[in-house]
Amino acid sequence: MLFYVSAHAANGIDLRTDNSLLQLSDVIQQRSDQNQQTQSDLTDLQQRADQLAGHQGQSPADADRLAALQQEAGLTPLQGPGLTVTLNDAPPNATARIPGVPEPGVNDLVIHQQDIQAVVNALWRGGAAGIQVMDQRLISTSAVRCVGNTLLLQGRVYSPPYVIRAVGRTAELKAAVDGDPSIRNYLQYVTAYGLGWKVQESTELAMPGYTGTTDLQVATAQP
Repeated sequence: MLFYVSAHAANGIDLRTDNSLLQLSDVIQQRSDQNQQTQSDLTDLQQRADQLAGHQGQSPADADRLAALQQEAGLTPLQGPGLTVTLNDAPPNATARIPGVPEPGVNDLVIHQQDIQAVVNALWRGGAAGIQVMDQRLISTSAVRCVGNTLLLQGRVYSPPYVIRAVGRTAELKAAVDGDPSIRNYLQYVTAYGLGWKVQESTELAMPGYTGTTDLQVATAQP
């Protein structure tokens, strides 16, 4: 009777398969792999387009203006002194480190979107000439988003530790980070539960230019 009921309910479909139950994180990872390949193809096409444009010739003044605009937009490599900030999840079995602090919940032990965004915003306020998160250069349309405990940045997925690098005047960058209220709040969790936090000053940092699409895409409501 059990076999008959199962066969009738399945209607030719395997009831025990989980192929159709992909988790959101699995779907995001698949899209990330596809985006990475597409990004590589786009970079090759952009390089070919730049070569063709260079053969057409342009005045020195136009070339200088184009180079300046590309640098301001984050499309060219950048080098100079700067700051590297690293954030990381606490150990999974972490407990309260100081008396009087409640034992942590799951959300107390992981890096959140607002933590990464706070560091990025502070570095911009500190006068950063360019910022790189993980292996990607940020531009004006870049958005830092987290899905669960992973970072979704420009179509690709990253796991902690999260490394944020900024080129600029080191003293001003560090002052902006130290003075940010959101970061000071994060540092309380560093002390209480052992979240990762590391700031390194460098006399010479190098970061690549942004190579993705610069088209601004927005969502539109459907009737």
